[in-house]
Amino acid sequence: MSNHGILKELDQQWKALLQDNASLRIRDAAARLCVSEAELLASQMVVDEPKCLVTRLDGEYRHLMRDLKPLGKLMALTRNDAMVHEKTGVYENITVHGAMGLALGTIDLRMFFNHFVYGFAVAEESRVGVRYSLQFFDATGAAVHKIYATNGTNLKAYDQLVSRYRAGIQTPVLEISAADAENLLTSPEALNLEQLRRDWGALKDVHHFQAMLKQHEISRIPAYKVIGTEYAQPLAAEAFERALTLAAEQQLPIMVFVGNRGMIQIHTGPVESLKRTGPWFNVLDSGFNLHANTEQISHLWLVRKPTVDGLVTSLEMYDNNGQQLALMFGQRDSGKPESEQWRQLLDQLLQQHALESDAQVIAESEQEAV
Repeated sequence: MSNHGILKELDQQWKALLQDNASLRIRDAAARLCVSEAELLASQMVVDEPKCLVTRLDGEYRHLMRDLKPLGKLMALTRNDAMVHEKTGVYENITVHGAMGLALGTIDLRMFFNHFVYGFAVAEESRVGVRYSLQFFDATGAAVHKIYATNGTNLKAYDQLVSRYRAGIQTPVLEISAADAENLLTSPEALNLEQLRRDWGALKDVHHFQAMLKQHEISRIPAYKVIGTEYAQPLAAEAFERALTLAAEQQLPIMVFVGNRGMIQIHTGPVESLKRTGPWFNVLDSGFNLHANTEQISHLWLVRKPTVDGLVTSLEMYDNNGQQLALMFGQRDSGKPESEQWRQLLDQLLQQHALESDAQVIAESEQEAV
């Protein structure tokens, strides 16, 4: 069967799924059909009655991101398997350094363009009319970032941008790679724990933390398990919802990071309207939505990192494979210490949701041996 024939058959299978569940999202449909989301989206380029009009984009996506400001207000969406982070604003103050980019504004992003492999402009029918978006996928066909038009979007500028970056060859055929298997839960046999503790304690900037772990060839959760409670303490998964609830009740500004291999998206400010719907705990604020499937939080850690401004403390959520789902901090201005109100909130979480860490068990065993 030709590629076009395979794609048409894929579309028929998608339509069959939608007959049973009209609200089924494309990401979930792709998982059921054992294909990537990018492949399922691209299948619409060859069918006679597509569910959405798909235009393949090409060129330097770094330049495209810098060309978004004239479009006005957009909704940025970044997600992983458990967290969906939606932020509305203007894409501005964007800088690019090689394969990395920053957007510093209401839309606050850390971009890793090596993972922007496929791009599409999409026009799809919705309950409120045609919905326009730009969607980007990595080599495995997983979405790294989506940009949706809003009532405040200049659609003429959107059309001009799509025309500018439209691929010369509108092929639906994608070369999809298998996802790399990562071991994120095992500590290296040759770990020098004392040196790790020294290097951790000598940190001056939270942005140096990942490089320090990489130097020791250790992932985050294995490091947290052995470093000791001075720097890392495990909490029950329920602490994530409780932290958001306390922040809303106390009107405490926080920072919420959600990312994947190609994008990290950040909300800074308060949260107000919270609602649980089944496994999903949601922030439903004007300009910021967060949808968190809390059933997928398998590891939650309170982590302290030294800086020149004092300790900076985060809540860090991970799935059962050790993949990071979200980070949460108290809002903090550069050059200033962490807020006392955020630390008090964390103290409440420790009182209510603390678990015993491996480091504590080891320490207790050593004391008993003495």
